[in-house]
Amino acid sequence: MELCGTAASSMRAVFVLLQLGLTHIMAHQQQIGVEGKEVILNCKTHDKDVTWKYKYDTGSAIIIIQLSARKVFKGRAPMSDRSETNHNSKYLKVSNLRISDAGTYICECGSNSNSISLHVVKLTISSNGHFLPGDDLELTLMHNSHNSQPRFSITLFNSHNSIVTPDVLQNEAPQKYVLKLKQLQPTDSGTWMCNMHSDSPSISQNISFNVKVLGFEKTHLERMYAAVDSTVTLSWHLNFQKIGWKEFFTGQLNWKQGNAITHELLDFNATADGELRETKKRSQALFEIPEMKRDSTVKVKLPKIQLRHSGEYTCQLLYNRRYIQSKTELVVMRVSANPPGPLPKGAEMTLLCQVSNPIPPNVHLLWERVNGTQMDIKKSKQSETEVEVKVTAAGMWNCHLMEDNNMKLSLNYTVEEAPTWMSYTVIGVIIGAGVLMFVLACLGIMAGMSWQRRRQRAKRMARARQYLLEKKTCQCQHRMNK
Repeated sequence: MELCGTAASSMRAVFVLLQLGLTHIMAHQQQIGVEGKEVILNCKTHDKDVTWKYKYDTGSAIIIIQLSARKVFKGRAPMSDRSETNHNSKYLKVSNLRISDAGTYICECGSNSNSISLHVVKLTISSNGHFLPGDDLELTLMHNSHNSQPRFSITLFNSHNSIVTPDVLQNEAPQKYVLKLKQLQPTDSGTWMCNMHSDSPSISQNISFNVKVLGFEKTHLERMYAAVDSTVTLSWHLNFQKIGWKEFFTGQLNWKQGNAITHELLDFNATADGELRETKKRSQALFEIPEMKRDSTVKVKLPKIQLRHSGEYTCQLLYNRRYIQSKTELVVMRVSANPPGPLPKGAEMTLLCQVSNPIPPNVHLLWERVNGTQMDIKKSKQSETEVEVKVTAAGMWNCHLMEDNNMKLSLNYTVEEAPTWMSYTVIGVIIGAGVLMFVLACLGIMAGMSWQRRRQRAKRMARARQYLLEKKTCQCQHRMNK
């Protein structure tokens, strides 16, 4: 019986100790706050009178705020002027948290109290979270705690909620962690998450931060193909409104044809309220610049384009003395015939297909007769900007602009056969022209012969006058001698 009593007493003692231990564990909580934000600390009591105190290291506790039936008294703790409480929930809310606010927060309700260990983290993002494509993101985490310094494992989630693995530049655990993520892109814009986890003490906290990468929705080189006399609008869609970019930046739209001088078409900037504003427009009769709207798009309109409109159009964005750019290459194509118009019977016509220069190396031209044979196909050589084909019969021809094996643009030309009367007219004109040329040739020959005869007659008369003059001179000399 004594053994049973002893065992029962021992069990009760163990139960009491476990209960006291669990009560202590429940009474002491761990919580993380982020500098610059607010934190809410809960007090598990329903008493009317509550006193919140702050203690750092081994010093004495300082009153933050004291709540009684109808009065609120603020103490001398550093965060007192940034703290508030509520008569109903008794929580303590600390705003504009500072890293020096780390420590033990004690909620006293009569003889009962519970404490919370507040760990404060200062999160610093390079460039204040504003980047250009290709920039590196550097993340610094400074940690402050009152006595126990937990060692955190850090997991980084990007804006797509996928885990990314940054480079660890500095790991001075438990106070400082420096992480680096290379080569940001516009698609990385959004809300990122940093998870800080500690096993001892058991802490897990998510800290969110924003990443904004200014850029274009289309980052690759875009090539556009257009036919002569068509209307084309080139556009560049910026992402600054989509990502909530509020920093000032400028931009410029340029045009360059081949190796010619670059022409500045437009200057613009972004206002604080998220609008694009045109600051300067160059005088270019070939182009139309539509009015900028709130759709964050830069546009240039080319009405009835010609081969001279081709070239490279570049939109540049300048921020913090660095710039990014997006290019659109415009290739213009046309078809023509020499001579133009209907094809007389028995005549020949040359069809010409031409694109603007320079032509990309993976692009070629291809003439093809509709319902024709392999003999009616002609392909341009590499880097050739035109291809021609000889035509002696009516029919429809298509010129295809091929990029690799994909057809990007196709223009047709219909060769019409001239009516019979037109053929006879043409033949008559040709014969008449021949007769006229013959008559003109004969007249020319006759005129030449007449001119030759007049020239010979003039020569003979000149000789005769010379002869008579010489003879008269001789007779005069003979008479004088007598």
